Amino acid sequence: MDRERLRGLLESVRSGALAPEAALETLAELPFVDIEHARVDTHRALRHGLPEVIYAPGKTAEQIVAIMEVLRGAGQDVLVTRVEPEAAARITARISSEYDAFSRLLWAGRREVPVEGRGTIAVVCAGTSDLPVAAEAETVARRFGNKVESLTDVGVAGLHRLLDSSSLLRSARVLIVVAGMEGALPSVVGGLVDKPVIAVPTSVGYGASFGGVAALLGMLTSCASNVSVVNIDNGFGAAYVATLINRL
Repeated sequence: MDRERLRGLLESVRSGALAPEAALETLAELPFVDIEHARVDTHRALRHGLPEVIYAPGKTAEQIVAIMEVLRGAGQDVLVTRVEPEAAARITARISSEYDAFSRLLWAGRREVPVEGRGTIAVVCAGTSDLPVAAEAETVARRFGNKVESLTDVGVAGLHRLLDSSSLLRSARVLIVVAGMEGALPSVVGGLVDKPVIAVPTSVGYGASFGGVAALLGMLTSCASNVSVVNIDNGFGAAYVATLINRL
């Protein structure tokens, strides 16, 4: 159930096309559906404007399918994150869906999602090794109804590559900047634009990077005041927040 579906339901009752009792049956599943191992939040799309997203790690393929079936039955698109190929094969055999192994995202829903964002989200990636996290952010942002532009391999080791794309940076309404190693790129981007910058530290780097902690701390202590930070490798979280900003 999302805002448009609920509005249509109420309009049908008002026009007499739908009996109040039938509408009550539809609304009876709000705000959640209780199944084995999960209470599926079918009300979240009404509260947040975005439906519940399934985090795959720790769940069996059967549990994921059961949750997906509830969300699809409620008329919602379904996004599953961090899905490994073996689980994806078992899920796609049970429920019609698309899987992208690079971003580890699985999607069941509309092939084309209407653009609802007011502007463009730019996903800026420091290095090729950071691409899986950037791909997660880019794909999630597109699935959430945003126009997305991507910029790849523009880390601070070759700053001229970034400056060559300054027009793309400045035209974006929100920027997601993905970087590992020392995590300096979001500060540089933040100094070039007057828009919100969402920094995503990645676990890419040698021993002293501590699996992304060095990049995380560098981003948290950024001197660019328009930079906010999500957790290590959390491309999904960055895209979610960027979507909300882009709809304001």
